[in-house]
Amino acid sequence: MTGEGRPWPRSWAGHWITAAPPADPGTEGSLGAPGGGGTFARTLFRTAVELEAVPAAAPARITADSRYLLLVNGVEVGRGPVRSQPHRLHYDEYDLAPALVAGTNRIVVLVTYYGTANSFWQPAAANQGLGRAGVLVLEADLGDRLLATDDTWEVAEVPAWTAVPMRGLDGVPVECLDARLLDPGWRSGAAAGFAPARIAPAIHLGALARSQPPTDPYGPLLPRPIGALGGDRVTPRTIRVARADPGDPGTDPVDHVLRRAREPGPDAQDHLETTVDGPATFVLRADFGRVVAGLVEFDLEAPAGTVVDLLYREKAPAPGDARVNSVPRTGARYIARGAGDRFSALEVNGLRYVDALITVPSGGDVALSGLAVQERIQLRQGDAFFRSSDPELDALYAAGIRTVELNAHDSYIDCPTREQRAWVGDGVVHQSVQLTTSTDWRMAAWYVELAASPRPDGILPMSVVGEIESGGGHTIPDWSLYWIRGVRSLLEYTGDRAAIEAAAPVVRRVLEWFVPYVDDRGVLADVPEWVLVDWSSVLLSGPSSILTALWVRGLQDYAVIARFLGNPGDAEWAERHVERVRAGFDLFWDEERGTYVDHVVEGERRLPASQLAGATAIVSGLVPLERVPRVIDWIGDERRQVVRSWVGGAGGYDEQRILAQLRGVQEIDWDAAAEVVVAEPFAAHLVHDAYLEAGRPELVLASIRRWSVFLADGYDTFGECWGWGTPVHGWSSTPTRDLVVGLLGVTPVEPGFTRARVAPAYGLVDEVEGAVPTPAGLLRVRVGRDAVTVGSPVPVLLVGPDGVTTELPAGRSALALHPVPAD
Repeated sequence: MTGEGRPWPRSWAGHWITAAPPADPGTEGSLGAPGGGGTFARTLFRTAVELEAVPAAAPARITADSRYLLLVNGVEVGRGPVRSQPHRLHYDEYDLAPALVAGTNRIVVLVTYYGTANSFWQPAAANQGLGRAGVLVLEADLGDRLLATDDTWEVAEVPAWTAVPMRGLDGVPVECLDARLLDPGWRSGAAAGFAPARIAPAIHLGALARSQPPTDPYGPLLPRPIGALGGDRVTPRTIRVARADPGDPGTDPVDHVLRRAREPGPDAQDHLETTVDGPATFVLRADFGRVVAGLVEFDLEAPAGTVVDLLYREKAPAPGDARVNSVPRTGARYIARGAGDRFSALEVNGLRYVDALITVPSGGDVALSGLAVQERIQLRQGDAFFRSSDPELDALYAAGIRTVELNAHDSYIDCPTREQRAWVGDGVVHQSVQLTTSTDWRMAAWYVELAASPRPDGILPMSVVGEIESGGGHTIPDWSLYWIRGVRSLLEYTGDRAAIEAAAPVVRRVLEWFVPYVDDRGVLADVPEWVLVDWSSVLLSGPSSILTALWVRGLQDYAVIARFLGNPGDAEWAERHVERVRAGFDLFWDEERGTYVDHVVEGERRLPASQLAGATAIVSGLVPLERVPRVIDWIGDERRQVVRSWVGGAGGYDEQRILAQLRGVQEIDWDAAAEVVVAEPFAAHLVHDAYLEAGRPELVLASIRRWSVFLADGYDTFGECWGWGTPVHGWSSTPTRDLVVGLLGVTPVEPGFTRARVAPAYGLVDEVEGAVPTPAGLLRVRVGRDAVTVGSPVPVLLVGPDGVTTELPAGRSALALHPVPAD
């Protein structure tokens, strides 16, 4: 995206153009048409430009509803835009010059309009002219002229692509392409069947038929907030192919493969290249060796009408496991034209395995080659690193980075292999990893901005941009509280005043949403909607210690934010609520066991006292100092820890447990008096924060070693839950952050990281070193047996093994280490 940085005006020269027929403005509905959305379609737009010479630079900007693929002279220039709420649509910038030639240049744009909301797109609230069909706007400075979309462009609707109806938790479109209906010259603009494009104006009172952005329903059109996606082209480690029984492919490729695919037997070949004398079916399984995320591609030689159905799997199917809800419903279909066949996906998918059924309708040569995935992920930038004398810790650090990369597309997502939703709470962990390991913090800021899209009552949707936000239904209230922590982290690391000012009013409204549920003791009780906190079996009904503590932490975060912005009144409002909670929080204290229980029912403390009950009480500052060691002893004792989840186990989601919870049944199948339910990998970041606040980094180190269980059988990423769920879930990546802030001990002291604290966990590892990003550059720390050295671009507060803090100026410093005498 080398066209970034040009000072484009707010008003565009380009017009919105479309293939859709014109709307009749009439007089009815002129205050706005209800709803939005339409029919799935892919549409080609093209124009030709004559150039005597190629300019040194040809900056361009482009956007579309819903997505575009920009080609210049057959060369892909870019794809976009990033996901965003329709009224905050973004554009991308490019330099077209590298793809231009002297003479005739053809600009081609393939626009996808999804029509129905999915996991990463939602339809606009349409007016009578815009918001119901695919539209495109583009402009480019060619030096001697401005190229802009208008009615001199041409357009062709392309029926070759169709959509499979989504159902259940499906959210990622299943791509179906019948190449027999697609002109092979479409990428270069040489295809036939084009007609003049139509300018698409906004039609509503006050719009005055304006067709050049800004217009309703897309808002001002904002520049892309994050960097370009990238990654390697990855080929399978193994491919196995065998003949299969014939069958009807049906209309859904995912169903087809799920229904009929099997493991290729011992007679399988390592490639598909053969000649058949009549109809034939082949089954193929490709293993990429680890999870990858991007665009699937392959070349095909086969008779016209050959159907290649693909199912993308994150795990190999377990023998006898028929749980379809544990299989991502992602895949594709390609139908061969019979010559020059190549599939290059438009939709990004995550996978480790590709299962394919190739149904050949007649005799001829059959060969499938070039199977690969071109990754499209947000790669970590810069030279931050972590190394130690313990290879296990080094592997954990790398795994968290890879996990977050695979879950950083055009936003932080939950998993690349299933939903690809931008869950508001999940991203706080992704953000913490990028802030501590990457020099590019744009995605960390985008997480805060994208999620700041509250419902009318002030709370955030549980997932933003997509069918969940579009539907406006129930939410996960505590996910908004995790997002507030993301705002606080952005303040601490970047000091970006403009970003914090924009988020602060949303933070206040989120916190106010909880106020009606504060009972006469000052704690939260009977908060409705989907109170989740974590997948672990925590009890959250009635007066809840965990939800109350998370709210208090959010209030404290807001007090810091408000004072940073010079708003002491709001800070005092938040602190008054904190003190009211503090006065009543002993409701949850269990003196006999020395910890806090999960909840109270009918005035009685119930026995369950999870890890999260104690941890959230500590990180919210609600635990008196003299109690902290007792709480840590309770939640940190591995001998009493058990793993339980209300919704999953034994490798996948548990339908019976889910149904029981829908009926209001939560069965306590552990010894609640003596055992502690541990946090699942997501909320474990709260437990680790509690350990660090209590001065127990050794417990963090012991805890994060549990994540090594995920790094087996070729997987190099962290899974969703203990023993079940996806093998690559961004919310599970806290060990990487914990090694930086806990073992190296590097954290910001002041907003914007203008001063740093370095408090290494001495004596836990023989040697450890690393480089941590700050806005001023990398801060380097090395802790050996005899000395700790710090090279920092900002002043440092260095905490020695004796607890004494030394103020160090920016630059390189060293502190000799001496054994601490035993008591």
